[in-house]
Amino acid sequence: MKKHSFLLAFVLVATTIAAQTKPLHQLQQDFEDLRFGLFTHFALPTYVPADWSDPDLSPKVLDAPKLDCGQWADAALSANMTYGCLSVKHHNGFCMWATETTDYNVMNSTLARDVVKEYCDAFHKRGLKVMFHFSVLDTHNKLRRHMVTREKVEMMKQQIRELLTCYGEVTAFVFDGWEAPWGRISYEEVSFPEIYNLIKSLQPNCLVIDMNSHKYPSEALFYSDIKFYEQGAGQKIDAGTNTLPAMACLPLQRTWFWKEDMPTGNLRDAREFVEQVLKPYGKAHCSFVLNAAPNRDGLIDPNALERLKEIGRLCKDDVRRHYPLPECEAPIVQRNIALNRPSESSWSDDTQIMDFANDDNFSSAWYSAPGVKDVFWEVQLDGDRDFNMIVVTEPRVGVLQEYRLEYRSYGTWKTVFEGKAPTQSRVKIHRFDTVRGDKVRIVITAAVGQPAIAELGVYQPL
Repeated sequence: MKKHSFLLAFVLVATTIAAQTKPLHQLQQDFEDLRFGLFTHFALPTYVPADWSDPDLSPKVLDAPKLDCGQWADAALSANMTYGCLSVKHHNGFCMWATETTDYNVMNSTLARDVVKEYCDAFHKRGLKVMFHFSVLDTHNKLRRHMVTREKVEMMKQQIRELLTCYGEVTAFVFDGWEAPWGRISYEEVSFPEIYNLIKSLQPNCLVIDMNSHKYPSEALFYSDIKFYEQGAGQKIDAGTNTLPAMACLPLQRTWFWKEDMPTGNLRDAREFVEQVLKPYGKAHCSFVLNAAPNRDGLIDPNALERLKEIGRLCKDDVRRHYPLPECEAPIVQRNIALNRPSESSWSDDTQIMDFANDDNFSSAWYSAPGVKDVFWEVQLDGDRDFNMIVVTEPRVGVLQEYRLEYRSYGTWKTVFEGKAPTQSRVKIHRFDTVRGDKVRIVITAAVGQPAIAELGVYQPL
């Protein structure tokens, strides 16, 4: 990709989207109305037994003489899908487009074709929306936990710029490996706000989705415009209670990338999928993306094509239904400056000490000891810091009834909230004009039962 063509693409995209920015809730509703899409994993792991390939595997193994992204798009249409999501860079760091950032890309494969371009052209031509799946973890370029450098982050940002300026409208950018057990790269090592702001500056209507958002409470959107549930990793949405915009995924075949047994192997049952997953999830505001892996020729196998058509016949009358999305709080995407900072509290209950209230682990909590009357928890920030949001998460809903949130500014405590808990959700989000201080505390004045805090976060302005 030549630099002048990249700059021209940037100008064209910026001009196109400048007057079309939508409110986030409308974008979330539009996303949920899409309902059903095709996930596509096709790259170096297609040619080896494992989905995680050797990070130094030669690009030359990728040779797909019959590759036809139009076939993939037609398969999506046959299943009554409305969008496609392409894995443009998996965990081994191999890029499926003509990137200038690394030689480890599809143009140096035997195929030597820009698959992302062909994919976007084919799906856009057929009226299908396009989304990208992108791994923050990059084992080839050693973008891994404790090995993150500014240079590597800039490389990743340049990759995002290329993808969002050279291939037309992108409905969503789906991140993988970030704060995940298998990736372990934190939002501190690779700044989530920095990447979030970059994407919104390039395509304001592009939703940012992190596959690790299931780590956080189901009652709020933490680090994602859309709540994500990877079904195969044991992440299950509660279809009976969910009110947040959500996305879930599963493979049609046994793995994400194609394997040699797939042309005759078992596939997900069409009727069971439609009745037990697709329909109830749609009612629960959860869009579903189903993976069908192309083979080493670059084509979806006949058995998978037929199963997609069968799914399309079964869901024909339901998949286009509109379910109004309830209003919800804006996503929490800022940096949490209270994370792992020194904390103090009134007397804790046994081993459940104050350190559990800002460790980014929502399954642990600080509990006040029984009988304590003046209950408080406070955190020492790293010097005087600006912030405009405090988020209090309970272990269980309904215990905290009334409290006061304060910050210390030049030795004086000031109040940003005082009164009844603003919601019956476990997650209580308080936004306010930017203030500056070196400590934050919560003083609990009324509770039903034993006061406790799973997490208290203090967030910088974007």
